[in-house]
Amino acid sequence: MFLNGEPGTARLVLRDLVKATIGFEQLATMTDKPSKSSHHMLSPAGNPSMDNLAAIFLVMRECLNASLEAHSVAA
Repeated sequence: MFLNGEPGTARLVLRDLVKATIGFEQLATMTDKPSKSSHHMLSPAGNPSMDNLAAIFLVMRECLNASLEAHSVAA
């Protein structure tokens, strides 16, 4: 979604994933950022930096033991 021009939807999906798995308190501890900041970054009005997104993706990938891949689809 981020790569397809839907950052607002992507933030909300990522927010829901955090809430359903590790929670914002654990995310805050693991990213060394206040949970309130993470809540705001992933809100509909949020505007997270690439550094913050990378930190969140890293934590989620580690906690969920998942890999992230991006694929290009011909239009």
